[in-house]
Amino acid sequence: MLFPLIDENPTRRWPFVTVGLIAINTLLLLAMLGLDPLEHNRLFLEYGFVPQRFTEALNSGENVQIDLKQLLQGSPEAREVLETSKDDSVVTLPGTMSAALGTIFSSMFLHAGIAHLLGNMWFLWIFGNNVEDRLGHVPYLLFYLLGGICAAVAHWATTSSAGALIPTVGASGAVAVILGAYAVTYPKAQVRCMLFLFVIFFMVDLPALVVLGVWITFQLVQGLGALHVGLDGGVAWWAHIGGFLFGMAIMPLLAWIIPDTTYSAISKQERAFQFDPRRHDDFRF
Repeated sequence: MLFPLIDENPTRRWPFVTVGLIAINTLLLLAMLGLDPLEHNRLFLEYGFVPQRFTEALNSGENVQIDLKQLLQGSPEAREVLETSKDDSVVTLPGTMSAALGTIFSSMFLHAGIAHLLGNMWFLWIFGNNVEDRLGHVPYLLFYLLGGICAAVAHWATTSSAGALIPTVGASGAVAVILGAYAVTYPKAQVRCMLFLFVIFFMVDLPALVVLGVWITFQLVQGLGALHVGLDGGVAWWAHIGGFLFGMAIMPLLAWIIPDTTYSAISKQERAFQFDPRRHDDFRF
C-alpha cells in the first residue's frame, strides 16, 4: 500500500481555498462529536446524499421515508439509543430536486469520523494546493464543487437498490476530482510516500502519475467488485472513479482557457513537472 506524505512541487500562491475547505470540514466534524448515535444518523439522512432521494426527485418528486430501526440494525449502540428514545423512528426526506441537489453540496462537508476526515483532507492538502495555484482561487473552488456534483451523480448511477437508502457523506468524490487534475497537470512531480509491505514500510519517491495511478486502480478494482456483488460496502467507490475521470478530462481544458501568468517566471526544474496543453512535448510522459 502507498501512502503519500508530501510532494516536491512548490507553489507560488497561498492556497486560501484549500485551507478554507479543510477548516470548514474540520469544524463541522468537531461540532458533530457531541451528538448521540441517533442524532448523528438523522443528520446524515437529512444532509447526506441519499441516492433514492435523487431518484424520486427525477421521477415523481415524492418524499422518501426511511425507518431508522432497519437502517441501524447493524449498530447495537445506535439501536439501543433508538429503542429508549421517544422520537419516531421513521425519517421523512423531501423528494424535491432542490432538496436533493442541496444534499449533494452538504454531503461534501460531512464526515463519518476523524479517520475519514483526516484521509480526505490530507490528500486535499498535498495535491489541492498545486491545482489551486495553477487555476486561481475562484476557478479552483468552482471546479471542486462542480466535480463533487459529478462524483455524486456517478455514485447514484451505480448504486444498487440495496444501497439506495444509505446516505453518503464525505469530501472524497470532490477530492478525487483534484487528484485527477493533478495527475494530468503534474505527472512527473515527485511524491514522497510510505510503501507498506506487510509489517515493514519504506520511504520512496515516485512520480505523481504512478502514485495516483495506483490509487485509481485500487478504486476501480473495488468499484467493479462492488458492481459484481451489488453492494458498496459503505464506500462510494464510483464517486471516487467518476470524480477522478472528471478531473482528468476537464483540467486540460481549464489549463487551456486559464493562462498561467507565472509560467515564465518559474524555474526550469519546476516547469518539467508541469503539464501545459500548448506544448506538444508534454504529451510524452
